[in-house]
Amino acid sequence: MQGSAHPTFDPLAGLRTAAAAREAAGLRRYLVPRAAGEATLDLASNDYLGLSGDARLAGAAAEAARVWGTGATGSRLVTGTTALHAELEAELAEFTGAAAALVFSSGYLANLAVVTALTGALSGDGVLIVSDERNHASLVDACRLARRPGVRVLVTSHGDVAAVAAALAAREERAAIVVTDAVFSASGDLAPVAALHTAARRHGALLVVDEAHSFGVLGEGGRGACHDAGIAAAPDLVRTVTLSKSLAGQGGAVLAAADVTQTLVDTGRGFIFDTGLAPPSAGAALAALRVLRA
Repeated sequence: MQGSAHPTFDPLAGLRTAAAAREAAGLRRYLVPRAAGEATLDLASNDYLGLSGDARLAGAAAEAARVWGTGATGSRLVTGTTALHAELEAELAEFTGAAAALVFSSGYLANLAVVTALTGALSGDGVLIVSDERNHASLVDACRLARRPGVRVLVTSHGDVAAVAAALAAREERAAIVVTDAVFSASGDLAPVAALHTAARRHGALLVVDEAHSFGVLGEGGRGACHDAGIAAAPDLVRTVTLSKSLAGQGGAVLAAADVTQTLVDTGRGFIFDTGLAPPSAGAALAALRVLRA
């Protein structure tokens, strides 16, 4: 039997060496726990509407835990879909002007599932993904995971609608998906979602917009940037939202045509193989949505 070519390598020592290099470069990160009731002025939170301490949300979470338990008990396709999840999805769709909604355990996972499932379903025709260079890490990771034979990813300059249109027009692939944040998380600027949708539609592409930082903040009643742009009901638009920012809870959702949400139910690995959103989180998000509507 041939021996190992590297019998003396210590993988943990290798990790310590890499950590020391990050320390020297000023790239170490640290967790700083918050104490309950700290008297601080929080300028770093994504609790945009200040609802995380709202008694209505806490009460709804407690009631959901009492009725449904603390966990979803399984994936959404097995035991993890409760009447509460269905109620949340119906109200999210109605509020945002979408044909359908599908709830995930996180907004990050919703982005991964949307891009990978849609490209997988369309890859037989060849797919071009056009991604803004400043997209959130979840969209970047989604594009990386979507790469396979027949799928190409092209990164365009930030907010450059002309570059997106040119890429779509010049593609050899039959199908195409344009992915963008609505409000970019680092810079805070707003994507030209209406112009991007026009370009995508002209060239037969789907537009995927991550509304994590615009839902609850922009548009009539906080319905988001796409609703504000008048394109919310477009069948060739797919929106993702998080329940952890304006709605002050946990989880995410996809807002789209029923063809899209059914594709995610059938083929979205981030939906199929993940435990459903915990009922207390679903209950809190539903309560927050109703507060937002009011």
